[in-house]
Amino acid sequence: MTFFGNPRRSGAVATLLAALAVACPAVAGTQAEEHLAPSVRAGLTRAIADAPVPANYENRGELLPWLAQMSHQLARNVPDERERRALLMTVHYEATRAGLDPQLVLSVMYHESGFKKYAVSFAGARGYMQVMPFWVKQIGTPDQNLFHLRTNLRYGMVILRHYLAIENGDLYRALGRYNGSLGRPEYPMAVFAAYNRRFQYVSAGPQASAPIAATFATAAPR
Repeated sequence: MTFFGNPRRSGAVATLLAALAVACPAVAGTQAEEHLAPSVRAGLTRAIADAPVPANYENRGELLPWLAQMSHQLARNVPDERERRALLMTVHYEATRAGLDPQLVLSVMYHESGFKKYAVSFAGARGYMQVMPFWVKQIGTPDQNLFHLRTNLRYGMVILRHYLAIENGDLYRALGRYNGSLGRPEYPMAVFAAYNRRFQYVSAGPQASAPIAATFATAAPR
């Protein structure tokens, strides 16, 4: 599934994309707490319901090449192989469940937390995907721990999909909302750069990422 804005000002934005590709991970912003309509709240609550990763999920033939390639990419950030594979398996499963590109999710995690499970931002956002605690009050239950791997990923992906719905599929603006920096180019362009330079999946098989570098490079602020 593809979520992109309209291409504009491609030359200047492509230059910014190249510069951000070698930049340090972006600083998380402050997600705004919003009033949710009862129907939206109910839908988000259903979406974060736990569904454990199926047994032997990581041994599926079509997933093995992806796990191997992404494991290599994450080795520096997550040195322990067992932890790294568990993380990647959960990312792939939850992203597929949420209808998101797993490589996009990895790119968000790279810039939100650097893949640190117990990361806490200055604003109080927590875990791999830097989820703000107010979301638990809005759509969850008090027993849900945002430092728990599956819980954090489910919340993060459901929130990103929620922002994509608000922005009619415009990934540039949805990422700005997710980071709490809507209207500023630094964060979405840094995520795009990470996708293209670090996490794009190179394969001839059906799981391969589409060549989206040009699309990302031309997505412009509005």
